Amino acid sequence: MSAFPQAAAPARPHPSGGPAAAELLAFALRTAADTELVGSLPLDPEGRTWIRLEGPGGSEAWLIGWPPGTGTGWHDHAESRGAFATARGRLTEHSLAVRLPSEGWQSLRLAPGHDRSRGLGPGTGRAFGEHHVHEVLNESPDEHAVSVHAYYPPLPLIRRYSRSGPVLTLEHVERPEDWQ
Repeated sequence: MSAFPQAAAPARPHPSGGPAAAELLAFALRTAADTELVGSLPLDPEGRTWIRLEGPGGSEAWLIGWPPGTGTGWHDHAESRGAFATARGRLTEHSLAVRLPSEGWQSLRLAPGHDRSRGLGPGTGRAFGEHHVHEVLNESPDEHAVSVHAYYPPLPLIRRYSRSGPVLTLEHVERPEDWQ
């Protein structure tokens, strides 16, 4: 669950098939460097915008625009591993450095010391494994951010959480038809 440097390690197939997180990150970084593609994304001052992309090895990928002050809220990508890279602006990721149970709970009290935070400027990215709980934010008061995200297997669902201090509560589950 650590950040990867811009030059990712050579990709090795993931034991369960499909691209490994390092390969998804390499794709996200390459795509984020494509100024023509990044410039083609329509930006909305009120809400996030996105374009679906073809990711490597059957992965799902997105180019996303983030207006100032927007974010995802706490969520995970279920059994999908993933990566994202910032193309423009700066994003902040808050994550939990703990593996949570994938099922069978509605609310958990987190022990101290599991919160992580990192800033990601242009040309930097982050890869993560299955069940990674995080939120991504554009904390800028006046600048749009643009990023590239890739997931494998393609997202079966996204679980959304609320957070009140150390308490994480599962609020609802989104399926692909909810965001396509």
